[in-house]
Amino acid sequence: MTVSTGIYIGGRWQDGAATIESRNPSDISDLIGHYGQASVAQLDEALASAKSAQPLWWAAGVQKRHDVLMAIGTELMARADEIGRLLSREEGKPLAEGKGEVYRAGQFFTYFAAEALRLHGDLAESVRPGIEIDVRREPVGVVAIVSPWNFPIATPAWKIAPALAFGNAVIWKPANLTPASAVALTEIIARQDIPAGLFNLVTGAGRDVGQQLVESPQVDAISFTGSVPVGRQIAASAIANMPKLQMEMGSKNPFVVMDDADLDLAVAHAANAAFGGTGQKCTAASRLIVHEKIHDAFVEKLAAAARALKVGHALEDGTQIGPVVSEGQLKQNLDYVSIGREEGAELVCGGERLERATEGYYMAPAVFAGTRNDMRINREEMFAPVTCVIKAGSYDEALSIANDSEFGLTGGIMTRSLARANHFRANMRAGCVMVNLPTAGTDYHVPFGGRGASSYGPREQGRYAAEFFTTVKTAYVAAGAPE
Repeated sequence: MTVSTGIYIGGRWQDGAATIESRNPSDISDLIGHYGQASVAQLDEALASAKSAQPLWWAAGVQKRHDVLMAIGTELMARADEIGRLLSREEGKPLAEGKGEVYRAGQFFTYFAAEALRLHGDLAESVRPGIEIDVRREPVGVVAIVSPWNFPIATPAWKIAPALAFGNAVIWKPANLTPASAVALTEIIARQDIPAGLFNLVTGAGRDVGQQLVESPQVDAISFTGSVPVGRQIAASAIANMPKLQMEMGSKNPFVVMDDADLDLAVAHAANAAFGGTGQKCTAASRLIVHEKIHDAFVEKLAAAARALKVGHALEDGTQIGPVVSEGQLKQNLDYVSIGREEGAELVCGGERLERATEGYYMAPAVFAGTRNDMRINREEMFAPVTCVIKAGSYDEALSIANDSEFGLTGGIMTRSLARANHFRANMRAGCVMVNLPTAGTDYHVPFGGRGASSYGPREQGRYAAEFFTTVKTAYVAAGAPE
């Protein structure tokens, strides 16, 4: 497949002012296609068309919005194998994960199709006689969505679906590393019976099109997923226009293993959370805080599990870890391995670039031991198949280490003690807490988000999504008002 599109504005596909290549990180000789880059003029066109289309979509009613979202979701689930293969080819995650991501994206749309029918208001009695009060939710207007490359269909789906369900127009700027996945999702949305301009795909560099988008006074809300520095820049750039902001950013998720834990299960969950998706997940377990009584046995078993993982081409049978997404990401990962060693951490296994039958960005999953929580490898998000073990002498020390971070997305504990589990659940400063589960892996019908530098603004997903994608109107009506 070689195409020269990637821009969908005002109900039609357009050529861009320039193009970029998308290549397979499992085999860089495999060209997926050329994709357009929008100009500032095209972005202005998208903003204008979204502004015009949004009132028409709101007026279309809840049944229409339900039907459209249900159709999108149903098609995504039906084509999960096909589109999942494209996603894995472009992003590098193993094929099973790519297919699963597309199916989950479909579930987001079908879930929010039903939520469109459940957008209920409230009636209240006034403290003043003869007055009724009506409270209802209405769309915020034009929503800018800026999404990352690591979940190139699922993350935009959990933003686009509620935006449309609650009556908004959308301008989506995906990551430039995964344009083919963005086009695949847009093609499904574009075939629906929606007002021209309601949904727009505008690809381009963040410093150009992305910056113009978040600075536009035509944008009423911005939903962003990405790094902390970019999130802070978006907030600073957008604040002059005071749009609503929803930002999911970095993480450094702790996974606590107590001395009473099932050791084999703890190792399996830690390996799953640390290395699944090649460690390129905001929910990855990158700080493993292990009780000193089982520390050595845990490290030995985890290193064996890491060495046993099959690293290979994303589309090959049996691959458990695919390549990292790009040459730049691989260089950054290898730099962090060097930093860890320079800081005095023990590299127990992995951390090197691997050669495979095809030239790609392969890396052996790495385990560091002998680390301290003040090391850079335990303070900064690496977004790599690299995890660090920290020894703790007690539960209290482990909890203190877990909470000693600017981030607060997920936190997990492995223990057989109900008292410890309940105390951790209450005192772990994170948006999502996992007990006897990996830190990675969340459901689509409940809120997702973190604390501290991990998140800013209302939660994503589930019925809590209405807090961001709607605005509340309170109406007072006097009895006997003239008809």
